[in-house]
Amino acid sequence: MLSFLPAPVLGVIASILLAVNTVFWCVLLYIPALLKLIPIKPWQGLCTRLIILIAEAWVACNTGWMKLTQKTQWDVAGADKLRRQGWYLVLSNHQSWVDIFAMQRVFNRRAPFLKFFLKRELIWVPVIGLAWWGLDFPFMKRYTREYLIKHPEKRGQDMVSTRRACEKFRFAPVSVMNFVEGTRFTPIKHAKQKSAYKHLLTPKAGGAGFVLDAMGDAIETLVDVTIAYPGGSPSFWDFLCGRVPEIRMRIDTVPVPGHLKGRNYSEEAEYRREMKGWLASIWSEKDVMLDGLLDPKQQR
Repeated sequence: MLSFLPAPVLGVIASILLAVNTVFWCVLLYIPALLKLIPIKPWQGLCTRLIILIAEAWVACNTGWMKLTQKTQWDVAGADKLRRQGWYLVLSNHQSWVDIFAMQRVFNRRAPFLKFFLKRELIWVPVIGLAWWGLDFPFMKRYTREYLIKHPEKRGQDMVSTRRACEKFRFAPVSVMNFVEGTRFTPIKHAKQKSAYKHLLTPKAGGAGFVLDAMGDAIETLVDVTIAYPGGSPSFWDFLCGRVPEIRMRIDTVPVPGHLKGRNYSEEAEYRREMKGWLASIWSEKDVMLDGLLDPKQQR
């Protein structure tokens, strides 16, 4: 353990280990990712499995440098409910970039590899952008309301691209991750939004609705993740420096309501109302749970 070192030194060491680990595994991942372009289904399936194994090794090595440089206490409950052969829609509250690394560490090799919807522009991120492409992360081009007013012919194109991206998820177990608040929680955003929740922003129905509409009956289970930082929401630099004393995570698995799997409604507005009601009930329970998880006096 190197946690006795000064925090800035730890941050530099952790940054270097993360960078080296990422470059090594990404370069290795490029090989099967490019070979997967050969249009032979069994061959593509083999390449996909190899890509996932490489990605899981990357996460495992990240866990290794975390243990080496940090003394963060992990309080996790519910991970035993996860299965590698499941098709999951994963929803979580969002406070920090640390959320992603925390979830990857807990979910790794317990559930199918977490996949996120990304803006199309992120494919150009050095090193990791091509790795996301090889991992079949869905890249989406979202249009603003102003753009759609000027170009009405583009309306619905984001849904078409989402369906196309999700089609490949039907053939192998997957965990599709969505931060339904749409952005990281901050007190300023909370006040501006006038959120009805104490610890959360208002959930948006669009992302989760896209996944359930695109994948129909393939996704049977919602994985509801609640993440809390009793020491305060950390920046990623705080995390690298070992300044996160404790991470608490609660994982619950519940069936996705049958009436929300696939668009069984005549009107978009009706479907969105149903989705919003479902998410609101989940978020109300999560808000109450966070009251306890954020209490520094709670016994672990």
